[in-house]
Amino acid sequence: MLNKNIETFLGFDADYQESSLVIFGAPFDSTTSFRPGTRFASKVMRSESFGLETYSPYQDADLTDYPLFDGGDLELSFGNTERALEQIEEFTAKILEDQKIPCMIGGEHLVTLGAVRAAAKRYPDLHVIQFDAHTDLREDYLDQPLSHATVIRRIWDLLGDNRIYQYGIRSGDRPEFEWAAKQHVFMNKFNFDGLENTVKKLQGKPVYLTIDLDVLDPSVFPGTGTPEAGGVSFTDLLTAILTVSDLNIVACDVNELSPVYDQSGVSTAVACKVVRELTIALNKK
Repeated sequence: MLNKNIETFLGFDADYQESSLVIFGAPFDSTTSFRPGTRFASKVMRSESFGLETYSPYQDADLTDYPLFDGGDLELSFGNTERALEQIEEFTAKILEDQKIPCMIGGEHLVTLGAVRAAAKRYPDLHVIQFDAHTDLREDYLDQPLSHATVIRRIWDLLGDNRIYQYGIRSGDRPEFEWAAKQHVFMNKFNFDGLENTVKKLQGKPVYLTIDLDVLDPSVFPGTGTPEAGGVSFTDLLTAILTVSDLNIVACDVNELSPVYDQSGVSTAVACKVVRELTIALNKK
C-alpha cells in the first residue's frame, strides 16, 4: 500500500488500492548531454497542472471519471546512475505487481530504462513505442553506456530486434541511423506516418509507450534540454496518443521537460496537457 503524495497532480486524488493508474516522478538528469534541469519537471508539473481543467474536450472525458493515484517523486541516487535505475525498476515492478499501469514523469530519458526493465520481466513479449526527436541509439556517449543518448540502445540490448518502434525521429549521428536501417528497430523519421499500421501489428501484445516531449517542435515546446527544429504539433502528438491507446499499454512515461528553459510556463502547460490526455486515453478504452 502506497501513501498518497501530499501535493498531487490535478485529478489524481484516489487511494492507491482503488486506482487503475499510478503516476510518479523520476527526477533524474545526471547524464544529460546538453542542458540539465529535467529533474525539476515532475514537481513543477504538479503545481502547474492546476491551471488546467480535469475535463478533456478532445475525448469528452474527465480525470475525475477514473481512480488515479499520485505516488510522488522517487528519491533517486543522483551520484549512482545504476542505483537510480534500480530504484525506478523496483517502484515500477511494485505497481505492475499490483495490476496497475505505471505512468512515470521524467527526468531525462534514461529513466525509461529502469521502468522498461521492470515491464520486460513481467511481460517477456514486451514491445516499445517511442515518440522522440532523437534516436537515442548510441552504443555509448563520451564512453558512458548509460546516458539519455543511449537509452533506446540499452533497451534494444534487453528486448532485441523488431520490438522497438520509433516515431518523430529527426536527430542522431549517422551510425545510429545506419544501425537502425539494418532492421534492429523500426524508425519513422520526422512524423507519425504509418503509426496505424504499427498499432494493427501490435494488437494483443504488451506495449511500453515512452514520450520524449522534444518530439514536439520547439515553437510549441521550447522548455527542453535538447530542442530540435522541425518537430510535430501538439495536435499531431495528441492524435498519435489516441491512436496507440487502442493497444495494451502496460506502462508509459513522459519525459524531458526542463521547465527552467521556458519562463513563460507554456512548455510545462503542454506537458501537463499531454499527461492529462494520455491518462484519460489509457483509462477510457
